[in-house]
Amino acid sequence: MKKILITGGGGFLGSHLCERLLKDGHEIICLDNFFTGNKQNIVHLMSNPQFEVLRHDVTVPLYIEVDEIYNLACPASPIHYQHDPVQTTKTCVHGAINMLGLAKRTGAKIMQASTSEVYGDPEIHPQIESYWGRVNPIGIRSCYDEGKRCAETLFFDYHRQHNLDIKIARIFNTYGPKMHLNDGRVVSNFIVQALRGEDITIYGDGKQSRSFCYVDEMIEAFILLMNTEREFIGPVNVGNPDEFTIRELAEKTLAMIDSKSIIKILPLPEDDPRQRQPDISLAKEKLGWEPTIKLDIGLEKTINYFKSVL
Repeated sequence: MKKILITGGGGFLGSHLCERLLKDGHEIICLDNFFTGNKQNIVHLMSNPQFEVLRHDVTVPLYIEVDEIYNLACPASPIHYQHDPVQTTKTCVHGAINMLGLAKRTGAKIMQASTSEVYGDPEIHPQIESYWGRVNPIGIRSCYDEGKRCAETLFFDYHRQHNLDIKIARIFNTYGPKMHLNDGRVVSNFIVQALRGEDITIYGDGKQSRSFCYVDEMIEAFILLMNTEREFIGPVNVGNPDEFTIRELAEKTLAMIDSKSIIKILPLPEDDPRQRQPDISLAKEKLGWEPTIKLDIGLEKTINYFKSVL
């Protein structure tokens, strides 16, 4: 049994990770300031004596004893991270510094939840880990994109300078139960709009592409990465390489819900990537991991979740 800290543990991915690691028999400390996290995601875990919740912001130093750290804390949807962009950058950078400092003091292994956004609006397709990206450093998405890029820099420098045992996962679009109702992400947006009979809002011509990984498979990738040999640190792409256009996703969602909603076209936001698809060759080789849950199956589970909360 390990004592494991999960920052952002009340959020979408964090709460699923808390559940999984508790089932695996570990002691879990769930840390969240609940800016975007939701207590309802973890309330059913609070009676478990192996589970503890700390209301804390990662931009403030933390002094506890742990064996492993999963650093997931940060608003991850444009609506949320653009609400307070300065705080988003602080969460990425100061949060990384504080968690790396904790790992250094305790000798803990630490994993950084990075993002496909480090590739920006990519010039190569699909994206491979050796690609440096094409990111606007002064745009409205920069607080998140550059914040996560800086966090990766800090992780590598702590590894080189202090020999920390680090892991970096570059997360591509993930979906599933416990997504925030109003996070503005494309999957939750389309499902909620279709269930409410509202217009389905597509930005641009809808030909921009994304890949969608079901949450259970993403959590499995995190744990496999954390348990790799010390020599492998990443970064490693984790996502589903099946590619869909935004319009295809909208039409699929409408058909599955049998909604009367209509598709409405709106202007494309600044710096919105045209293509996003992971090359997961490294994850296959080093983690033995490859997604198997098809979009139709994952969408059905996610639709049923949103039906239960609306």
